[in-house]
Amino acid sequence: MFWQQFVNGLTVGSTYSLIALGYTLIFGVLGIINMAHGQIFIFGSLVGLVLMTSGQMPLVAALLAAVVISAVLGLILEYTALRPLRKKNVPHLASLISTIGFAILVEEAMHKWFGADSRAFPQTFGDQVFDLGLVQLRSVDILILAISLVLMFALHFWIKRTKMGKAIRATAENSDTANLLGINTNMVIVVTVMLASALGGVAGILIGMAYSALIPTMGLTLGFKGLAVLILGGVGSIPGAMACGILLGIIEVFSVAYGDSSYRDAVAFGLIILILLLRPEGLFGRKV
Repeated sequence: MFWQQFVNGLTVGSTYSLIALGYTLIFGVLGIINMAHGQIFIFGSLVGLVLMTSGQMPLVAALLAAVVISAVLGLILEYTALRPLRKKNVPHLASLISTIGFAILVEEAMHKWFGADSRAFPQTFGDQVFDLGLVQLRSVDILILAISLVLMFALHFWIKRTKMGKAIRATAENSDTANLLGINTNMVIVVTVMLASALGGVAGILIGMAYSALIPTMGLTLGFKGLAVLILGGVGSIPGAMACGILLGIIEVFSVAYGDSSYRDAVAFGLIILILLLRPEGLFGRKV
């Protein structure tokens, strides 16, 4: 029972990590929290789901569609809600409010085009189960873990080793200095917002696979889970987002298995309060 729940927590937590990475990237570069992140990737994921169910497209095509649609919505967010305010050098609170407005628009669009009811996710891989003794793994769980871990390590390598990754780190450190060094910070911001949204699109499809359904309104709750991971790991810490997303998933699953299902959403925010009281900079953050 214990090890089975541990594996379930890893599966759920890996999707939380991908969501939190989107928040971390945008906060690191722009210094704001994108409150539209959850709605953006759920919109992209629903498009992918509709293509699978109505268009009979394979999972890979649906996943790519979710990534592309989410990235495009991120691009629209940057050009309509973030860049105009950034040019006017307004306080970050204004940008936060503008992302909330964008989130409301996206959610209303989802209600209009997809309805308010949940949409069942097709069992693409069937119910094949691998019995490993202490645990039983579904083929879909293995796929979710594999995709999540590969993406997390690929992103970490890309940020640390590539030219664009170094440009993102430089812009996050000091955008004015990065400009003086010849870095096109506007392009860096566009790439960062689109990348963050694309990662969310992948997370949305994986969540649909894990729970066998997607609901247009679930973007808000999942967005708050990503924020919880952001605070737990330390604002702006990519390793912190990876580790604490998995940690939150494990704690959440155990709280449901050994407690009550109503505790699922309360756990994340209880941890936020605890971390803010004991270690405000987060588990992997640095004191400023």
